[in-house]
Amino acid sequence: MTDPRYLAVKLLNKTFKGSSYSNIQLSHGLDSSDMSERDKKFCSALYYGVIERKITLDHIIGGLSSRPLSKLDDIIINILRCGIYQLLYMENVPDSAAVDESVKLAKRFGKASASGMVNAVLRNFIRHEKVFPVPMDIINSSSILYSAPVWLVERLCADYGLELMTNLLSDALEKPAVTIKMNSTRCTEAELAASLENITLTGSELLPDCYMLGGGDPVNTEAFKSGFFHVQDMASQLCCMALSPTENDLVLDICAAPGGKTFTMAEMMNGKGKIYAFDLHEKRVKLIRDGAQRLGLTNIIADCGDAAVYNPELPEFTKILCDVPCSGIGAVRRKPEIKYKDEEDFSALPEIQYNIAHNALNYLAVGGELVYSTCTLRRAENDEVVDRLLKNHPELEPVTLPEPLGEKFGCRASIFPCHFGSDGFFIAKFRKIK
Repeated sequence: MTDPRYLAVKLLNKTFKGSSYSNIQLSHGLDSSDMSERDKKFCSALYYGVIERKITLDHIIGGLSSRPLSKLDDIIINILRCGIYQLLYMENVPDSAAVDESVKLAKRFGKASASGMVNAVLRNFIRHEKVFPVPMDIINSSSILYSAPVWLVERLCADYGLELMTNLLSDALEKPAVTIKMNSTRCTEAELAASLENITLTGSELLPDCYMLGGGDPVNTEAFKSGFFHVQDMASQLCCMALSPTENDLVLDICAAPGGKTFTMAEMMNGKGKIYAFDLHEKRVKLIRDGAQRLGLTNIIADCGDAAVYNPELPEFTKILCDVPCSGIGAVRRKPEIKYKDEEDFSALPEIQYNIAHNALNYLAVGGELVYSTCTLRRAENDEVVDRLLKNHPELEPVTLPEPLGEKFGCRASIFPCHFGSDGFFIAKFRKIK
């Protein structure tokens, strides 16, 4: 039977070397293993935990190892990361097990010559009572404590201040809630609750048909198979609420895959009206079609299309959702590897985002409304793009967002976890007046 620690180290090595998302990497690894459910949970916790705390773990290892991390073998670094993580954050793992199993892993991976070093580093950490020093200045100490690169700490502080930076990065180290959007065209709350088996259901005070789940895997329930809901964070539901489509609207979701917001809007429209949902790649368009079929939503037309290129065959739309590709910084609690990218990796995004929004305006009818949104919290991708749109398009006017966003944020919202308990998100709304 596959050892969960062995698989965690193997997957971590692939994740830190490649560019695949952690959830995809882990899912593939678990599906191809013969581990028990208990071991799968342990492997998942260890794998995600090391990714979330990588900078913290490396800081600790660097202070205990006689050799710099740059000189250590990748496998050995990941074994040490897993060992330190178990010692520091997994209370149910005895210290002796964390050390002994890490030493065994070094040998199993063919790194027996480094097993003594692994043993020495981990035992040294225990002798120091698992306490490690951090710098005195707020930027570098935050980088280590929240396991975020210095550039990200500095950028969030510059854009939003120390308090909101701390909120986003500390929240990213916690397990996010599983939130769903009930498909009111298919079921009632009572029917949903009855079909969720042993999973608890807690309704949101902010949004209709929005629920937090507790316990179990909702995707493996009869409720999911029956199309009673789709999994969707509250921030994405707030985004759809901001656009507020009705069954009398013709809606364009210009960057729609994998389709969560398309589905929510289709349900808000009671399965009536029409939503055109586009994505650049057929494989991702299929995700929209398959999801719409499972949910029984027939008012969705999904097809391939380049969001930045004008298509004269499309009609005018009364409502447009422009949820553009972004750096994803607001969703680091779900995809923690995003925060380890360099800021330069995101430098081209604002131009792409502006071009998509600029093109989307070609389809907006006079009097129609458009929502520009991202799941990031970088002003370069949010406020600066919105300011550029307003400057270059005098036919646009800002529109106050509906509650619960309007009174707090006005016409554009930079949402942090402290506001609603959701992912980080940005929403701005416009109306075409001429």
